[in-house]
Amino acid sequence: MQIPVAAVIRACRQSLSVIIMPAYDPEQDPSHLALRFRDPEPKIHPSATTKGCRFGDYAEIGPRVTLREVEVGAYSYFEPGGHATYATVGRFCSIAPNVRINALAHPMDRVTTHKIAYRPNEYFRWRPVDQVFQDERRARRVSVGHDVWIGQNAVIMPGVTIGDGAVIGANAVVTRDVEPYAIVAGVPAKVLRKRFAEKTVARLRALRWWDWPAETLFEAVPDMAELPVEVFLDKWEALQPSSEDARPSTSAK
Repeated sequence: MQIPVAAVIRACRQSLSVIIMPAYDPEQDPSHLALRFRDPEPKIHPSATTKGCRFGDYAEIGPRVTLREVEVGAYSYFEPGGHATYATVGRFCSIAPNVRINALAHPMDRVTTHKIAYRPNEYFRWRPVDQVFQDERRARRVSVGHDVWIGQNAVIMPGVTIGDGAVIGANAVVTRDVEPYAIVAGVPAKVLRKRFAEKTVARLRALRWWDWPAETLFEAVPDMAELPVEVFLDKWEALQPSSEDARPSTSAK
């Protein structure tokens, strides 16, 4: 008995057919919504050294980073080799490798600039730390705003304030305050230009997207990646969360 060729082909096609499952719709099955968010616990590399610090959700501290009395805001990260002392770093900051924040000064009006003059306890017993000098250092904190990008090998000098959205070029030495959304570079660092027009900067700072809760950020991420800044602002100003919803989820600024 001969089987028709057409029947054989039809049977083969049926056996090879692929069942297409409908796309997952979280609105229809909300039980998995919690899986959107990864563990918010700050990630501190084992080789990093931290003392007297506070970290916000999702903060990341990379290999060989040294931090002393530093507040690191949520979502901000330090890449390898960074060093920061007596500083506040806002949310969503990107700190490239080998950045120095608050490069502490040495006393130049003494017999020596060496630390033996202010930390003799490292060499001798019964010779205490020069607490006045240490307190003067601590008082000149560095303040880094939100959404700041600091390029590789940049140095931020004591007492400097860096505004929201600023960009610090690689190898820059920042000796003066940096305005919000300014791009600076050089030694000493000078303003090259602003990232956006002043009106746009004002709208971004008023929107304060960096304070949004994770649920809102999850929804906003595609627009952050795809929409022009002005279009993003038009859309999300209309959808801006209430002040209650927009509160940061951690104590770190």
